[in-house]
Amino acid sequence: MNPLVTELPVIYLKPGEFYFSVEPSLVTTVLGSCVSVTMFDRTSRTAAICHALLPEGLQDDVFRYVDTSILRMLKVFAEQGIARQQLEVKLFGGSGMLGIVKTGTGKEGIGSRNIEIARQVLAAEGLTVTAADVGGVRGRKLFFYTHTGEVLLKRLRRDEQWAG
Repeated sequence: MNPLVTELPVIYLKPGEFYFSVEPSLVTTVLGSCVSVTMFDRTSRTAAICHALLPEGLQDDVFRYVDTSILRMLKVFAEQGIARQQLEVKLFGGSGMLGIVKTGTGKEGIGSRNIEIARQVLAAEGLTVTAADVGGVRGRKLFFYTHTGEVLLKRLRRDEQWAG
């Protein structure tokens, strides 16, 4: 095992939170219908991750919402002098809760809507998603290494709990 891995500070990201890092760390989070977007700048080794619960929302609770989370993350990178064109972007989560991906009325479930809004906002901001694991009916546990941009993912069994 790599000795650096055991020495990294571990941060558990809860729903509605965001983490920005200039130092090596390991961020973990558990997703159900929520989505996480990771952004990583290979040159500066700067990284960010969000855990958003709902597709769109008000500016008062920015990181609860997919759209405002992504925009705020980009603002933080810009404040550090990092151009969005340098960012490697990854997208995770958005599973259908209780096995329901779409409702019987043709309306999308919250997970599907979270994915859709994330993709729309990222595209509108000129960003390309380099990796994604989204949708389905199983939760996910993420392990995000902020100094490499690497994301390891574990799909949860149906009987395991997930946070959102």
